[in-house]
Amino acid sequence: MRLILRYARKYRWYIAGVMLVKLLGTGTELLIPYVMEHILDRVVPAAENVWPVLLWGLAMLGLTLLTRFLNVNANRLSVRVSKETTFAIRRDLFQTALRLSGRQMDRVGLPSLISRMTSDTYNVQNFVRMIQTMGIRAPIMLFGGIIITLTMDTGLALILCVMAPVMIALVVFVSMKGIPLYDQVQRALDTIVRIMRENITGIRVVKALSKEPFEMRRYGEANRDTARKEIRASIIMSLPGPLVTLFLNVGLTLVVLIGARRVNSGDIEPGVILAFLTYFNMILMGIMGLNRIFMMLSKANASANRIAEVVDTPEDLTPLPEAETAHPATGDMLIFDHVTFSYDADSADGQDDGSRFLGEGRRQCLRDISFSVPRGGSLGIIGATGSGKTSIVNLLMRFYDPQQGHVFVDGRDVRAYDRDSLHRKFGVVFQNDVIFADTIRENVVFGRDVSEDALRLAARDAMASGFVEEYADGYDHEAAIHGANFSGGQKQRLLITRALAAHPEILILDDSSSALDYRTDAALRKAIREHHSASTAVVIAQRVSSILALDQILVLHEGEAIGLGTHEELLERCPVYRDIYETQMGEVS
Repeated sequence: MRLILRYARKYRWYIAGVMLVKLLGTGTELLIPYVMEHILDRVVPAAENVWPVLLWGLAMLGLTLLTRFLNVNANRLSVRVSKETTFAIRRDLFQTALRLSGRQMDRVGLPSLISRMTSDTYNVQNFVRMIQTMGIRAPIMLFGGIIITLTMDTGLALILCVMAPVMIALVVFVSMKGIPLYDQVQRALDTIVRIMRENITGIRVVKALSKEPFEMRRYGEANRDTARKEIRASIIMSLPGPLVTLFLNVGLTLVVLIGARRVNSGDIEPGVILAFLTYFNMILMGIMGLNRIFMMLSKANASANRIAEVVDTPEDLTPLPEAETAHPATGDMLIFDHVTFSYDADSADGQDDGSRFLGEGRRQCLRDISFSVPRGGSLGIIGATGSGKTSIVNLLMRFYDPQQGHVFVDGRDVRAYDRDSLHRKFGVVFQNDVIFADTIRENVVFGRDVSEDALRLAARDAMASGFVEEYADGYDHEAAIHGANFSGGQKQRLLITRALAAHPEILILDDSSSALDYRTDAALRKAIREHHSASTAVVIAQRVSSILALDQILVLHEGEAIGLGTHEELLERCPVYRDIYETQMGEVS
């Protein structure tokens, strides 16, 4: 709950105003039965004509209208506060998600992050809205009703005084049991979001393999599990409702029986009984309101804790000034110095003994990798799937830190850079990169200072200008979500355009031409050599033809470097590379 208090503190004066208005509104509402009792027992018997009754009736109507006015305005203010508070939480949650390191993102999980930004923030918003109004109304209805009934008739009010503590204790006890149950519900919802996301993004694969029944069963199991957890939590949290109603109905019955006897004996007036029945209903609403508060508190507490896990996550890839002294005295743009890395290892595992495995089920992705690329030079990386090619990119851009060794960019350890300074050096196309639902222009410029000429030149070099300029609206043509209205080759050319547009110092192309035909791929490579020769290039490819003309080629196998040299040198020294070349190029040794 500390997270909610932290964000709501900014609006404390608004909240105080809401509570004050709600206090006044509830206070006037509590007066209405008292005025009714006064009219029935004092005004009507003593009235010589209808005017006193009408005047008191108008007073009662005025209290009703004032109550309505105050409650409506309190509710409006509470909605504003809850929306502003949730807006700030969503904003910070999104900002934190953008700065999470790769390892932190792996730990949280994308489906869980989505559910935290949607259903968890919704639970928090409902709680913030309700606590401002119901948090005042419910206890005042409960305790105010008891106090007023004590002034009217102590004997009848004692019935409430005996029952109220029992009912409150029941509500609190059940609500405490509900907090962990709602946490389980939210975690089960993470699983549903993950399955939905997998199926939506991979819908063509599901349809192509006729796996709809299988995916329906998988989703159904997760949905049923979530429903079971929701039902269990709801049953537990709904128990106080009927029990409280039972207690109060018993109390009402006792009030009617005892009150009727006291009316007959002349100890109290009939209006008192009617007022007591109204106050009993108010007290019932107060206790049920407390039950709702605790129910929402259970949900909001579980959701706030999940949000805080992300929002309060410390930034673990901050610049390390001590890394400045570690850079080597060379003119190379990129250096890997005996780098060992695993996605499953925590940063605390950095003191590894260099064995192939970091522990049970925790295999190294890269093991003792060393290479250097001079400024303006080029490096090709090739190897089987899972050999560690993309891991090199992740370390170069410091999405992760290695467990051993050092990574240098432009003569400095990557750990010495702040995030923006490092990433501005790169133009990158990732293996599974994203086209956003926006214009082609915005997808390429992407908020950077890229001129129209630079945009068009980059599109020309990436072989994208041809198809883009065929559209009537050209670079203002709208891209669908994930670039669904483009072919695979068109998407790759747009992504390469984005990487080239800012003339980066370092150009990284991670399997970025797999959907291009050989002629387009060759023309693309030629354009990059001619117009972007100042950029240091790292090209990850499955095709030998995409990298054979580069200055040097790194061959990876199961996380180890088994070859490093030019195309000709590797043909002589590296059997694995030679086998790849002969298989792809149709040559026989």
